Order: sequence, then structure tokens, then C-alpha cells
Amino acid sequence: MRRALSAVDPVADATSEAQPRETMRTEFAFELPRGYVDESGTLHRSGVMRLATARDELIPLRDDRVRENAAFLTVVLLARVITRIGTVTDVHAGVVEDFFAADLAFLQDFYRRINAEGHTRVPVACPNCEHGFDVDLGGGRLGES
Repeated sequence: MRRALSAVDPVADATSEAQPRETMRTEFAFELPRGYVDESGTLHRSGVMRLATARDELIPLRDDRVRENAAFLTVVLLARVITRIGTVTDVHAGVVEDFFAADLAFLQDFYRRINAEGHTRVPVACPNCEHGFDVDLGGGRLGES
């Protein structure tokens, strides 16, 4: 019979110390092109999106708003995975509905990048010299890794 390893099992502790723990990035910061204007008129541009789970993609399919209008799927899905916009932490479908079209398009692409491709980098080219390089859509600043 196999026994489960517990958190205090010395064999498990010795094994976990020998192998470095692998970490996974689950949250990604972003900067909206236009910004979300809340009810008080405050502009919010920075935000955080977490990786989507299977549940995040399945639950919206049962939503009546999505059943009536398939285009609403984007709104419900983004409301589930965006954890913060500026100081707004209660991000729901009503908030996402008030995003400017440019921000909604940005967030759709951002969602696809972090969930399908696993990163927020996009290849670009200088319009003058045509030199290619990567830009981090996640808001990374020069010199940061």
C-alpha cells in the first residue's frame, strides 16, 4: 500500500530540497492604451490579468447574456480573469462593458498571448532601419527582466 507524503515527511522534504522548485507565472501586468474611466471620472490604465482556467472558459457559456449574444463571451471571460484595473478590484462584466474599443481589443490580444503563447512579448521592427526586436506588452520597462 502506498502512503501519501505529508508536508512534514522528512523524505519528501529531503527530495524537495535536492530539486529546485519550478515556479509558474500566473499573473501578468498590463497598461491599457486608452484607460478605463470609472463612475467618478478617474482614469485607470494599469491592471493585472491572471491565467485562465478551464472553468473560466466554460462558465461563461452557461451565461444567458452569452447565449443571447455570442459576442458577449469576451466581456464575461475578461471580467473573470482581470483581477485589477488601477484601484478597481471588483472587475465585473459591467466594468468591462465600459472599456473603450481599443482597450477591449488590446485585452483580447493580451489574453490570447498569455494563455496560448505563455508570454506577453511581441516582435516589432523599427520603421526607419527595419531592425527587429521584441516589445513586452505587459508593461516591462527598459532594463527590467
